[in-house]
Amino acid sequence: MTLHLVKLCVGADSVESLQAWIDFRMENARKSGLPAETIHTTRMVPTRKDELLDGGSLYWVIKGKIQVRQHLIDIRPFTDQAGVKRCDLVMEPRLILTQYQPKRPFQGWRYLKVQDAPADLKAGGAAHAMPEDMRRDLTELCLL
Repeated sequence: MTLHLVKLCVGADSVESLQAWIDFRMENARKSGLPAETIHTTRMVPTRKDELLDGGSLYWVIKGKIQVRQHLIDIRPFTDQAGVKRCDLVMEPRLILTQYQPKRPFQGWRYLKVQDAPADLKAGGAAHAMPEDMRRDLTELCLL
């Protein structure tokens, strides 16, 4: 049974800035001869790995709203040089826009059940083509 993760996107103030960060890291990896993977390192290791890798995604909270997701490809636990257990969440580099869903601040990540996850925006749809600030304003007015 599929399960998702939700996490605050610290440092990005828009979907575009998150995509720019992903592109920057992918390009640096290629130049360094490293695998071109999109990885986010977190301290806590999910115990429900099989459910997450059964079609799960990482949903990003940007400015207090879930706005976008990335498919999870792998979860790689490891111990860092200081002896602290950590985890690499490996994701597809492609961002998938979702309906906005308000989310209060929290630390780390949380599991997100399929039925609680926001729907994807249809690629090629009117909402998908809108500038982010217009889409946000229309959503706040309950028009999207």
